[in-house]
Amino acid sequence: MGSVVTNRELADFLRRARAVVDPSRAGLPPDGRVRRVPGLRREEVARLAGVSADYYARLEQGRPITPSPAVVEAIGRALELDAAGRAHLDDLIGPSSATTRRQSRGVQRVRPGIHQLLDALDGEPVLVLGRRTDILAANRMAKALFADFDRMPAVRRNYARWMLLDQDARSLFVDWPDQARAAVESLRFEVGRDPDDRATAELIAELREHSPEFGEWWEQHRVHQRTHGSKHLHHPLVGELTVEYESLTPPGDPDTTLYIYTTEPGSPSRKAINLLASWTSTPTDGSPAAAQHK
Repeated sequence: MGSVVTNRELADFLRRARAVVDPSRAGLPPDGRVRRVPGLRREEVARLAGVSADYYARLEQGRPITPSPAVVEAIGRALELDAAGRAHLDDLIGPSSATTRRQSRGVQRVRPGIHQLLDALDGEPVLVLGRRTDILAANRMAKALFADFDRMPAVRRNYARWMLLDQDARSLFVDWPDQARAAVESLRFEVGRDPDDRATAELIAELREHSPEFGEWWEQHRVHQRTHGSKHLHHPLVGELTVEYESLTPPGDPDTTLYIYTTEPGSPSRKAINLLASWTSTPTDGSPAAAQHK
């Protein structure tokens, strides 16, 4: 069952990836044929990758074949995939490693040292995300800046779910459509790592049902791997601010990622974070809503 799902995901990803490649930029000579669909034709991807048209067609049809690493690399270049796209392609083509992950995966827990690190970084918001963007932990400042995830039922503590279904998240992010789309693309990336995960399938079904935007973005099959970036917020307590984030993956724990949010020293955003820290210093409840009523 796993290989069938993986092959279907692979076929969809390849079709959508070649549809956005500009043929003129790919360096293909004009052949005089009228293009009825955007992007590259199958045979053009095959030519650029150095494989036969029949081989590539079977790959894009989801046939049970496994290309060599060299062919995967060549196809990635032909489709002009970025680093996240190439990693996603590797995940979709590597069913053996995915099977190993499925067999070894259990309930995710944050080890004590990570919790101690969150406490040590109390002045900066820090989130810990796991598989399928589940929120595994958040320090005091992360709960003050975003939401008090600890108050949510455990099954609802998911970053993509919060971003798409929580009205407060829509109001918090100035660039909500960009942030929400990135969350969907990050979830797409995660699906490629383990396409048969039941909890992920249930999350996707819930988002399809309750988020008007999710279905459209999901079907585009774009992937995104959050490594660093900016978030522009309109916080109910401290107003407009911009935070930069860096992601860190602990050695030996590839399914866990720390997101550390910082602000430029001396900037209005830094002052806003300092003010938020002073207003939410009571350990009983660091959420913006609670602080607003103090």
